[in-house]
Amino acid sequence: MTTPAACIRIILRPLLAIIALACLSGNSASVPLRYTLDTTASSVSAKVPFFGLASKSARFPRMQGAVTIVPGAPEQAVINVTFDATAIEAPDSVTLARLRSDKFFWVEKYPSIRFIGRSLKLSSTTRGTVSGELTARGVTRPATLAVTFDADPIAQAGKPVSFNGTTTIDRRQFGMKAYQLIVGNKVDITLKARMIPR
Repeated sequence: MTTPAACIRIILRPLLAIIALACLSGNSASVPLRYTLDTTASSVSAKVPFFGLASKSARFPRMQGAVTIVPGAPEQAVINVTFDATAIEAPDSVTLARLRSDKFFWVEKYPSIRFIGRSLKLSSTTRGTVSGELTARGVTRPATLAVTFDADPIAQAGKPVSFNGTTTIDRRQFGMKAYQLIVGNKVDITLKARMIPR
């Protein structure tokens, strides 16, 4: 004959199991996902209007950084990216010399450019915006990246994930005011990055 205590244990056992699973799920949702950027598969490019008809582009192939995403609180995400301004590439030597000079990036005095994203707002599992600050030539300004992931970064926990981030800045806000009659002021920036789990 089953005792009352045994009956209670039988009834409570599945309930306790459900509670335990809920606790585990809650803990996993709060564990930060930490990544480093794959330096061989990440780069930054910039494009600016030229004479109002064409455009000039540049590329920063050397960069490093880290990304932290909290699954249950993406607004706490942190993206820290630094790219090497001295490694800038341009399609011709004249453009390259100008970009490296004090008229633009002044790489001798400011050898790096940095973006720090302090919040991720997801509009879907693979799209969102990252709000933060961009620092170039010693000047820091607010910047917002529109980001697209190649897969849900939360569902892909523990696996590499790539993303593209785009933003537009006004170069004059960073002290780059030269050649305004022939070079546009709005600069389109694209960050392509591959995140490797740490």
